Amino acid sequence: MAMKISSYLIVLFQFLASLDISSYAETCTDHKFTSKRVYSSCRDLPHLTAHLHWTYNASMGIAQIAYRAKQGSRGWVAWAINPNQIGMVGSEALVAFHNSNGSITVYPTMITSYSPSMLPEDLSFRVSGLSAEFLNNEITIYATVGPFSGGSLVNQVWQAGSLVLDDVPQMHEVAQQNLESTGELDFLSE
Repeated sequence: MAMKISSYLIVLFQFLASLDISSYAETCTDHKFTSKRVYSSCRDLPHLTAHLHWTYNASMGIAQIAYRAKQGSRGWVAWAINPNQIGMVGSEALVAFHNSNGSITVYPTMITSYSPSMLPEDLSFRVSGLSAEFLNNEITIYATVGPFSGGSLVNQVWQAGSLVLDDVPQMHEVAQQNLESTGELDFLSE
């Protein structure tokens, strides 16, 4: 009897483990947007369970983007371009979070130091069609951005934090995955 129960437990554990793995295995190419938006390219970002989708118009130098990242109902996410270097300081971000009345707030902000204000500010590049949604413990930021001074090649930064106070995102963790959430992106590459 004990052998039969342990066999059932092993099968049950394997089944549950496979469900857990499959829930995290979604790639950007598998994703279907509820808004029926379609993008020509995407990239699974290497940290913070994040994905970037885009369609780049080379003649105009602009990109329609959708940045998706796992996040709970009390946290925030951000995707940014740093026009001068790879790294957080100097980046120009789109940030989204649940505000105090429960709806999603999204706006551009400048990251000028390691303790930025995280308040709305204009960016050096144009941003239009800015919106965000929260679905299945994921925040998605939609926007059209550009043109950029470096053309299709940009330095991107993405981030997530677990706390918003008085409708202002607070400092993110300084874990390895947060510190390594940067890299180059060529909108023409994929």
